Amino acid sequence: MSLAWFRREFLVKRRLVFNLLFYASQLALFALGWYLQETNQKLAALNALKWSVWSSRGAGLTLAFNAGLLLIPMLRNVVTLLRPKLVWLFPADENIWFHRQVAYSMAFWTVVHTTSHYVNFFNVELTQVRTETAMDIHYTQAGGITGHFMLLVMLLIYTTAHHKIRHQCFEAFWYTHHLAFFFFLALYSHATGCFVRDSVNPDYIPTFPFYSTQHCLGYESWRFSIWPGIAYFAERMYREYRARRGTRLSTVLVHPSGAMELRIIKPSFKYTAGQWLFVQVPEISRFQWHPFTITSAPEDPYVSVHIRQVGDWTHSLGERLGCGPSVVAAMTKAAMKGVEKDEDRDGGSRGNFVELDLSSLARPLPQVRLDGPYGAPAEDVFDNEVAVLIGAGIGVTPFISILKHICYRQKKGDLGSLRRVEFFWVCRDAPSFGWFQSLLQQVEAAQFDPNFLRINIYLTQKIDENMLWNIAVNDAGAEYDPLTLLRARTMFGRPDWKSIYRRIREAIEIGQYLPGNTTQLKTKVGTYFCGPGALARAIKEATLQHTSNSVKFTFAKEHF
Repeated sequence: MSLAWFRREFLVKRRLVFNLLFYASQLALFALGWYLQETNQKLAALNALKWSVWSSRGAGLTLAFNAGLLLIPMLRNVVTLLRPKLVWLFPADENIWFHRQVAYSMAFWTVVHTTSHYVNFFNVELTQVRTETAMDIHYTQAGGITGHFMLLVMLLIYTTAHHKIRHQCFEAFWYTHHLAFFFFLALYSHATGCFVRDSVNPDYIPTFPFYSTQHCLGYESWRFSIWPGIAYFAERMYREYRARRGTRLSTVLVHPSGAMELRIIKPSFKYTAGQWLFVQVPEISRFQWHPFTITSAPEDPYVSVHIRQVGDWTHSLGERLGCGPSVVAAMTKAAMKGVEKDEDRDGGSRGNFVELDLSSLARPLPQVRLDGPYGAPAEDVFDNEVAVLIGAGIGVTPFISILKHICYRQKKGDLGSLRRVEFFWVCRDAPSFGWFQSLLQQVEAAQFDPNFLRINIYLTQKIDENMLWNIAVNDAGAEYDPLTLLRARTMFGRPDWKSIYRRIREAIEIGQYLPGNTTQLKTKVGTYFCGPGALARAIKEATLQHTSNSVKFTFAKEHF
């Protein structure tokens, strides 16, 4: 665990405030649970166990609070609805981060609660406060049974939620996380064991909640922790209903490097540029939903997503649609050769996509279901004077939607506060540029003001001799870049983000970047990024370093 990680997680201003409030509330709840147990005269016999029972009760109360809190950031529709109005108040775009912080806290208090109870059960048998054995409490009473079941579920969920496992086998993460349904059922029935009581034997009753509150003196925390569970269940039912509305897969395009573009017709689906959704193909899996960024613009007559074939589910989908590894390999090979742009034509070609002939398929296209849309930071692009859009590899997808939307809004003369856009696309290999080559050509050609949109393409992979020779032959004096067929030239190597942001800041401060801008006004430059965490940290560090009195850089990363 590095010092940089500690600073990022705990010492960044906004997170520092959150951590202080969150962990202070955790300690306060623990202290409250301890105090209420220790001072309850009805539980004098149980209090003979002293610190173990006090700490188990304090940790139990804290766990009940966290269990309810755990589900709130996963109310995706509620977060999406509130985001435009309250994003200034709470980090709506970091709901997954908040979910993880609660989960970390739950793991800690689970250790405290479980360890204390093991000591409790041993001491009950040792002191004979009650005439029962530790084994009986563990494995014959509701508290012990549900507690051990929850421990097993937590073990499965936490291990498969690790980022390495999640990226290599998303299915394991997906299925084990849905065991949470049974976890919460066990949680809500955990108190029916009536361990905390002022009587010798548990006082059970035949009606709900199946124990007498006259003698079973637990905190009854399920009465408040159950409401987020009900809200989450209701939202999942609504999402299931919405996903079943009429949807039709109309077109499948195949791009180099294993990317498929699905164009889907769903009249009831309304969204904002930069948002994302879940996709399900029941024929591949009836239970799996996979998140993808929307690459079409709201003005388009279809909803499109680009899917790269990198896992079991995506490979199965590619095979089902007739664009498996052999088709992709042939396209990638053609794209690697490169061609010189024919200046007599309006558009160049590099095998940037192939539209599948749907009539030649042995079976009709599979049914596709959509769940969404859901909010993302890139929705706020038009609230900035300058927008810096940075995509790494397939992480470019949210900004394709935004660039298309910008073109539509340019035609209407409605760009809000937006006065300039810097678009960066960082790729490892040249064939990936074919994913959006034709679209970027259209966006580039549609610009009446050459200073409004600047396209910056970076190739980080070492290029082979054939491609190097192709560049040398075709680049000299050419109007178009031989790799991307854009007017913007491809740059090689990794971007120097600190230098890039320094140049932007200096150009704004001397009045060259935004014509008519005065240094007395603070210019807002919003950075929106989608890609790996290491690159995100480097970009965020550059934005913080170059923020000044006259230029404010902000940074937001896409989260799923």
